[in-house]
Amino acid sequence: MFQTFETASETDKGAARLAALREAMTAEGLDGFMIPRADPHQGEYVADHDARLAWLTGFTGSAGFAIALKDVAGVFVDGRYRVQVKEQVDLSAYTPVNWPEVKPGDWLKDKLGRGRVGFDPWLHAVSEVEALRTALDGTGIELVACDNLVDRVWDDQPAPPMGEISPYPIEFAGEAHGEKRARLAAKLSDAGHRAAVITLPDSIAWLLNIRGADIPRNPVPHCFAVLHDDASVDLLAAPGKIGAALRDHLGTGVRLHGVEEFGPLLRRLSGPVRIDTGSCPVWVQAELAEGGVETATGSDPCILPKACKSEAEIAGTREAHLRDAAAMCRLLAWYEAAEKAGMREIDIVTALEGFRAETNSLLDISFDTICGSGPNGALPHYRVSEASNRAVQEGDLIVLDSGGQYFDGTTDITRTLVVGDAGAEEKACYTRVLQGMIAISRLRFPKGLAGMHLDAFARRPLWEAGLDYDHGTGHGVGTYLCVHEGPQRLSRISGVPLQEGMILSNEPGYYREGAFGIRIENLIVVQPAAELAGADDREMLEFETLTWVPIETRLIEPALLTEAERSWINDYHAQVRNKVAPRLDEATAMWLHRVTEPI
Repeated sequence: MFQTFETASETDKGAARLAALREAMTAEGLDGFMIPRADPHQGEYVADHDARLAWLTGFTGSAGFAIALKDVAGVFVDGRYRVQVKEQVDLSAYTPVNWPEVKPGDWLKDKLGRGRVGFDPWLHAVSEVEALRTALDGTGIELVACDNLVDRVWDDQPAPPMGEISPYPIEFAGEAHGEKRARLAAKLSDAGHRAAVITLPDSIAWLLNIRGADIPRNPVPHCFAVLHDDASVDLLAAPGKIGAALRDHLGTGVRLHGVEEFGPLLRRLSGPVRIDTGSCPVWVQAELAEGGVETATGSDPCILPKACKSEAEIAGTREAHLRDAAAMCRLLAWYEAAEKAGMREIDIVTALEGFRAETNSLLDISFDTICGSGPNGALPHYRVSEASNRAVQEGDLIVLDSGGQYFDGTTDITRTLVVGDAGAEEKACYTRVLQGMIAISRLRFPKGLAGMHLDAFARRPLWEAGLDYDHGTGHGVGTYLCVHEGPQRLSRISGVPLQEGMILSNEPGYYREGAFGIRIENLIVVQPAAELAGADDREMLEFETLTWVPIETRLIEPALLTEAERSWINDYHAQVRNKVAPRLDEATAMWLHRVTEPI
C-alpha cells in the first residue's frame, strides 16, 4: 500500500510546542513568528522534514499558515479547511482565522499593534513578504528575517529527503531537454534577461526531463536551477541524488553543483537575472542583492510551457486515463456487489489501490485518496485515518476522490457513491453538481478567456438553488508530475488565459457540514473548438474529456435535467462503454453495460 492510515495530527501536543516556540521567540527578541506550510522550493507539497505547520499546530491541510504571537496564535485557512481545522488544533491554544477574508496584515495590526515578527526567508516568497510589509507600513510592526525557530524546538525533525533523480524518457516528454532549454533561453534573451532562477521542483523536472522521489505522491526532485540565456543550466542538488545515468542524460549543457554552492553562484551572476516573485524565496533575492546582481521580475520561464502539454504528453495522458478507468470500473463493480454492513472507508481505499496496482503500471497514488462517507464527505479534503475510519450507513453519500501516478500520465477522478437509497435533498444537490460539471464539459469559449471567466458556468445550477462551494472548480494537472499544477485554474481568482494543451480538473461540489458531501470530477484538456457553420472567424476553444468512468445515475433527479444535459450523460456513458469495456473482464464489462444504459 502507498497510503497509510495513521493519525497524522497530534492535537494534544500543540500547546506544549507553541510554548516552546514562544520561548525561542523571546530569546530572539521577537514578538511573533510566521509558520507557513512551505519549503525552500515554494511548491505546494512538502516533505516530512518541512511539515512545520502540521507539527506545531496539528493542522494537516494542504494550504494554510500560522502566526504565533506571545498571547495568541492564529491558524489561517480557506473555505476547504474550516471544519477540519477546528477538529485538528487545540482550540485553547490556537485560533482559526478565515483566510483570505482576513488578511495577515490586518490580523497583526489588530492583535499585535507594534513589535517585531520573525520569518524564515527560505520559506516565504518575495511577493508575499512585500505585500505584508506594505500592509504593515507605518504601523510599528517590523518583519525580521531570521533562522527558523520551529526547527530550533523540533527535536525529532525528520532529515531532508534524499531521493534519487532519474531521467524521464523523451517518448513521454515529447521534447528533448536541450530543445526546451534553447526555446526558453531564446525568450529570456528576447526579454533582455541574462538568466532566470528556478526554484519550483516541477518546473526543473519538466525543463530537464527528470523526475525525483523527494515528495510523497509527486515525482519531483528537491533541487534548484539557473537557466542562462545561452541555454545552459546550473543544477544544484545534493550529490547523493546524482547517478551516472542522470549525468549521461543531462550532458554538457547542464553543470552540476552541490546545494551549498547556491549562494556563491547567485552572487556571481551577471544581471539582469529574472526572479518570479510569486515563488522565489526571499533568501534568493537577498543573495542576489548581496552580490550586487541586477534583478528583473517575471514569471518562472517553465510555468506556461509546462502547462501546455506536448502531443506525446497528451497521448500518454489519454492512455493513463483509460488504464485508470478500468481500475475504477473494477472498484465500482466491487463496491456495488459488496456487503455494506461492516464496510468502512478504509476498505474502499485499500480496494481501489489494489485494483490500480493490478494494472502493473502504478508507480504511486497521485494524492492520498479522499473517501468520506456521510458527514466526513462534507470535508472537501478529508483524509481517512484509523481513528476517523467510519462505517458506511444506509443513505450515506460517499465522496471518493483519488488518482494514480503512471509513467505516461497523472490521473485525478472523483465519483460520489451512495449506500442504498439517498434522500430527495441529496439527489437534488447531486444533480445540480452534475449539471455544473456538464456545463464546463460542453463549453465553447473564445480564445483569451481565463478560468475566472468560466468558473460561474459550473456554479449556476447551484446558485439557482441558493447553494455554492468554497473551492475552485478546477486545477491544472501535470504529466507524471504534480496533480496540482499552475498556472491554469478554473477559479474566480484565476486570470491566466486558457491555452491549447492545458489539462485541468472539472470538479464542482456541494458540502453540507455534519451531513453529506458531493463532488464529481473529470479531467479535461483544452483544444481548438470544432468549426460551426455561420460562425465568425474568431478562434474558439473547447474541452476534450480525458476521464472515462461511469457517473452514478441513481442519484440523478431526472426532472431537473434539460434534454441537452440528458443527451450529454447518455453520450458520455456510450463512450465509456466503447473505450473501457474492452479492457475489462467479462463480469465487470457486463456491469459496465448495465450502469451506463441511457437514462
